[in-house]
Amino acid sequence: MEEEPLVEMEVGCPYCGEPVTTLVDASAGDTSYIEDCPVCCAPMEVAVQWPSAGGPPTVIVARDDD
Repeated sequence: MEEEPLVEMEVGCPYCGEPVTTLVDASAGDTSYIEDCPVCCAPMEVAVQWPSAGGPPTVIVARDDD
């Protein structure tokens, strides 16, 4: 059975505080990108770190204006 290439992760928007779901690409490895919050439309910096031992990624969101 193949591992899903996209993993759904729930994070809190650093602007409005609402919980939002983002899709993380498992094949991309550690990465960072800008994604707009679907609730307030503010640009969030999303950083994804995959553990070397496997398991779910760590997803950190921050304000783009910091």
